Amino acid sequence: MKALVLSAGLGERMRPLTARTPKPLLEAGGKPLIGWHLEKLAAAGVDEVVINTSWLADQFPQALGDGARWGMRIRYSYEGPDPLETGGGMWRALDLLGHDDAFIAVNGDIWSDVDYARLPSAPAGDAHLVMVDNPAHNPSGDFALDGDRLASDGPRRLTFSGIGVYRASLFERWREVIGTADGAERDPPRFKLAPLLRAAMARNAVSGEHHRGRWTDVGTPQRLADLDAILEDEARNR
Repeated sequence: MKALVLSAGLGERMRPLTARTPKPLLEAGGKPLIGWHLEKLAAAGVDEVVINTSWLADQFPQALGDGARWGMRIRYSYEGPDPLETGGGMWRALDLLGHDDAFIAVNGDIWSDVDYARLPSAPAGDAHLVMVDNPAHNPSGDFALDGDRLASDGPRRLTFSGIGVYRASLFERWREVIGTADGAERDPPRFKLAPLLRAAMARNAVSGEHHRGRWTDVGTPQRLADLDAILEDEARNR
C-alpha cells in the first residue's frame, strides 16, 4: 500500500519556528513530526510514500532522503511556491500514488497513536476517515459519525484527525464539485478537499471510525512544546 504525507503548508501559525523549518520537520520527542509517521507507515507495511512539498521544499529530501532508512521509497511532489491546498495537493500527487488502489493520507503536522495497520486497505466508498473527540480549538467538530458512516452534519459531530484512506474516485468529478472557486482554474489547480468529501458523503460514500486514543494537532508553538515534553518524559521513563 502507498501513502501520502501532506507537508506543503506554510505553517504560518507556527511562526517563528517555521521561518526556517517546514512544520513537519519540527521535532517532538527527539525526531521530526514526519519521522513518527514514516516509522508507523513502515511498520504497517507501507513501502512507498509520497510527500507533497512547497514551503522550504528542499529541506525534505535533505532530511529524509529516499526513504531507505525506513525500508521504503520516498518520492516528492513539489507544488511550487504556493501550496495547492489539501485537495489540489492530493490531486497532483495521484500520478505518483496511482489511480487504481486506495492509499493512506496523513497530515504531516499531527501526532497520534493511530495504528495505520488497522486502517482498511480497500474502503467500500471513496474515503475512510479517522475521527477524534473535538479539541478545544475545534469544539463544533467537522463531520458527523453515524455508525460507520460520515455525514456533513448530524448529532454526533467529531473532528477529522487528518488521517484517512482514499480512492482516486473521490476526484473524478472534482471540477463539477469545486466549480469556480478561487484557484480551481490554475495549472495545477488549487482547491480544498472538504467539498469533495461532503459531496461523497451525500452519496453515502465515506466511512469513518472514532479513534479514542491519543492525538495532537500541532498547530501552535505551545502545542508542539507540550507534545515534546510529554514524549521526552515518556522516553525517560521507559
